[in-house]
Amino acid sequence: MSIAADACSVSVTDADRVAAVQRALPSEECVQNLAHVFGLLADPGRLRLISALLEGGEMCVCDLAAATGQSMSAASHALRLLRADRVVKVRRAGRMAYYRLADSHVRMLFDLAITHVGHEDGEHGDG
Repeated sequence: MSIAADACSVSVTDADRVAAVQRALPSEECVQNLAHVFGLLADPGRLRLISALLEGGEMCVCDLAAATGQSMSAASHALRLLRADRVVKVRRAGRMAYYRLADSHVRMLFDLAITHVGHEDGEHGDG
């Protein structure tokens, strides 16, 4: 019988370690909120908008749509979702809406993710 490389050949647990890890895990509510944020950021169109805001600072919807190759409707819809979850903020000036990132945490998440996906296969440290 063959054992998969990512499975234990014997089912034995370290009760102290398991208990310590369980105490350190985030609450279920926190995990649900994290999953929602990561799901929100999992859309390529929304990521392009965030990237444009990282590069261009505050931008109007027209410029964001043009910069990301999206229709005005698609960009507006994505920005509404991002605003509802406090990823971006909006400033209105007359009939114009200008968007900017809500805080520096978004930049940190984005920069870390770009660094992570840019790693070469040999740099993952999984072996």
